[in-house]
Amino acid sequence: MTFRNRWRKTLSYGMLSLTGVCAVVAVSMLFLLLGYLVYNGWRSIDWDFFTKLPKSPGETGGGMANAIVGSVQIILLATIVGLPVGFMAGVYLSEFGGRTFAFLVRYMADLLNGVPSIVIGIFAYAVVVVPMHINSALAGGFALALMLIPITARSTEQFMNSVPQTLREGALALGASKWKTIATVVVPAAYRGIATGMILGVARVAGETAPLLFTSGSSNYMSTGFTQPTASLPVMIYYRATAPWEDWHRQAWAAGMVLLLLVLLANIAARLVLSRGIAVQK
Repeated sequence: MTFRNRWRKTLSYGMLSLTGVCAVVAVSMLFLLLGYLVYNGWRSIDWDFFTKLPKSPGETGGGMANAIVGSVQIILLATIVGLPVGFMAGVYLSEFGGRTFAFLVRYMADLLNGVPSIVIGIFAYAVVVVPMHINSALAGGFALALMLIPITARSTEQFMNSVPQTLREGALALGASKWKTIATVVVPAAYRGIATGMILGVARVAGETAPLLFTSGSSNYMSTGFTQPTASLPVMIYYRATAPWEDWHRQAWAAGMVLLLLVLLANIAARLVLSRGIAVQK
């Protein structure tokens, strides 16, 4: 074996070992984070956490039933507004977008994706909270929807562009209209990727705190509508974690664990729906 071949093998093994070590470190950090959250959150969760309202500052006990319900309300509003708008925008960019206008839309979507979430919160505060003169779940849902729209639009466009052009040409050759081709050929062919992008988008905005601090606010009572201050798990985690009371710190860990479980359950439910849809098609 020549010196050059020996050097190449040594360099190859060295780089392979380096990448392996980096991968182990990255995975270890993830498992360390999740393990620490599960350890502190699981032992802090009890039945009262899900069924009772928060106690006054300094008192022990209580729960976050209002924050759980409030988070569901806000995420539901963001989903109802953000997913359809983002999906239709992605369809337009993939199937109808020209050069100049489509470029501007893509650029603005990417720019909006990079805007700090606190800026989104300030904008939603000025547009919704100030005219209504009150924090509300409606304002929080609006802020999260603004973050969800560009994520859904870009992921929808990406997965629709991955559908082979021959499928479109075949449908058009059989006499189908442009919209019928999109609805019956392109979207069904890309729906798994589109649904995955939507799931990841909802999971991303579900844990946002900064926009909700400016918009939905907080409350120690159960929300009965969408036009009043509404507690949410991310905001409650922030207030509990920065408070000086040990019992509130315990509840913050529990809320973090519940938020993680909600995102996990949403992903599992979506996968079950997708698997049933595939079974029906077969």
